[in-house]
Amino acid sequence: MSPVLAVHADWSVSPAKRWMSVARREAGRWRIEAPEKVGEAATLAARLLERAAGAAVAFGVDFPLGLPRAYARAAGIDDFAAWLGRLDPAAPLFHPCANLAEISLGRPFYPLKTVAGAGQMARLAAALGMDGAASLRRAVDCRTARRPAGAPLFWTMGANQCGKAAISGWRDCLLPALAQGLTLRLWPFAGAFHDLLAPDRIAIAETYPAEAMVQTGLRLTGSKRRQSDRSRLAPALHAHFTACRHDSAPELIARIGDGFGAAPEGEDAFDSLLGVLGLIRVIDGAPDGTEAGLPGDSAIIRAVEGWVLGQVDPPLPPAPA
Repeated sequence: MSPVLAVHADWSVSPAKRWMSVARREAGRWRIEAPEKVGEAATLAARLLERAAGAAVAFGVDFPLGLPRAYARAAGIDDFAAWLGRLDPAAPLFHPCANLAEISLGRPFYPLKTVAGAGQMARLAAALGMDGAASLRRAVDCRTARRPAGAPLFWTMGANQCGKAAISGWRDCLLPALAQGLTLRLWPFAGAFHDLLAPDRIAIAETYPAEAMVQTGLRLTGSKRRQSDRSRLAPALHAHFTACRHDSAPELIARIGDGFGAAPEGEDAFDSLLGVLGLIRVIDGAPDGTEAGLPGDSAIIRAVEGWVLGQVDPPLPPAPA
């Protein structure tokens, strides 16, 4: 097996809350390091290539890679990766709208500040010329039989939002890497994930810690926001490492036993570990989620919407209100 550097970055608007877990495969065996701070977003891709020392880089991010099909259709976008590569970091798109009157296909993120009242997502959809709040979600954002729905891409407020992470991830991490001349191979837009792994290249995929937990069979009792609940997952994590023949850095073992610390950022470090475990699983042969016959096998998903790496559960209809 060829050497691979696997990295999952748990992304946040706040740089202080951005953590990543790094694992390296050599001679067919993975060594997983303790979570660490992401550092400067604009240089992250270049630093990962340097750290890989010629090996392939599998880079998982938990911000969206893709656009809702209804929005893409209205905006005339038929290739997400090409569209992303043409974006200007100073474009109006990266500035959330303060009110509904400001919303347009060129400025779809909303709101700039917290807004009161029910039905705000439906109003956002209407302002974009889309039919109802459900049209704001990509197929992969919908609930599955084993996890709840994710947040719509363009929503930027509250705990259940991913809009600000998308803005930051695209503008502050991916666009600078492209401007530096680095070759970023975005999955699933550029092909099957295994085909994108090549020496001195970065394969980037959307990786979702909650989905990684489903894929690896781990079950957290309680809340990942509580140190005590995270620490109770330690035996299951160690059993997973043993079953998969992973080597764990001593600092990682200590962090797991301590539930990743009492600070609020412990949740982010914990999520980064879950993400890299899901990434490793696919690199080692599990379906990436867009192979023939799986739920992600759709032309619009491959070209525009994207998918979460390793997810094979199909999207379900929205839950009854």
